[in-house]
Amino acid sequence: MSTLTDTPSDLPAETAHDPAGSRRAARRTLPLRVEAVRQLRRRRTAAMGALVVLLPLIILIAFQVGGSPGGGRNQDALLTVATASGPNFAATCLFLSSGFFLVVPVALFFGDTVASEAGWSSLRYLLAAPVPRTRLLVSKLTVALGFSTVATVLVPLVALAAGTAAYGWGPLQLPTGGALPTGTAVVRLLTALGFILLSQLVTAALAFWLSTVTDAPLGAVGGALGLTILGNILGAITALGGVRDFLPTYWAYSWVDLLQTDPQWNGMAKGVSVSVSYALVLFALAFRHFRAKDVVS
Repeated sequence: MSTLTDTPSDLPAETAHDPAGSRRAARRTLPLRVEAVRQLRRRRTAAMGALVVLLPLIILIAFQVGGSPGGGRNQDALLTVATASGPNFAATCLFLSSGFFLVVPVALFFGDTVASEAGWSSLRYLLAAPVPRTRLLVSKLTVALGFSTVATVLVPLVALAAGTAAYGWGPLQLPTGGALPTGTAVVRLLTALGFILLSQLVTAALAFWLSTVTDAPLGAVGGALGLTILGNILGAITALGGVRDFLPTYWAYSWVDLLQTDPQWNGMAKGVSVSVSYALVLFALAFRHFRAKDVVS
């Protein structure tokens, strides 16, 4: 098969001999609105949206059927106050989903974005539109980031609405005793959500890089999820000692330190720095690889 590159020969006849016109035409190709609509119409987007909305409702039903949660392990102490108020229920849903469930939409939206085009043999036609390779990646990266953010935000948002309807609006009761006023609780939950979004950048970047390497969307998504699971397993092995500090997943629950009278920031700061560092390297590898890649599908 012939190899497509971003050369003037790929441009329409009216712009092939006009470099300035070529640049203007390239800037108008694949606007974010068009890419967002394309991704929104896909069935996997609707399915993932339904899952993130249903998860808090399923947890709420479980509490309603099973009654008030009892005592448990120290790391599950937040569950003991899950039904105290709407903010408590939202914090509990965030705790139950942040370790793995919220990673799934991130891996899906980032891992499927480029590989699916190659799998459908439509990637070369996008580049022949012409859509410069960097612009193509930036558009898909931006849309994937937007969809992932919406999916992540929906879980605590739906949980807060459902929890308030079921348990009322009130202070966030702390497992260790005491409570946070509702205003402070909302700010803390928003901060925790921001941390979770930043900590997921490493998964997003890994899935995005794999998406530029393979033509199999499931390979990119599965690879990102698999390495995330591996990171969780390694993070639980205390024998690794300080090595765990360099695992992004090791800091996944650092945001729980916000749910106390005097919040601790060290764990969150380390988690963000590790995640963002890995993400920058992986995003750079994705752009570097794709710009030099022979696109034949």
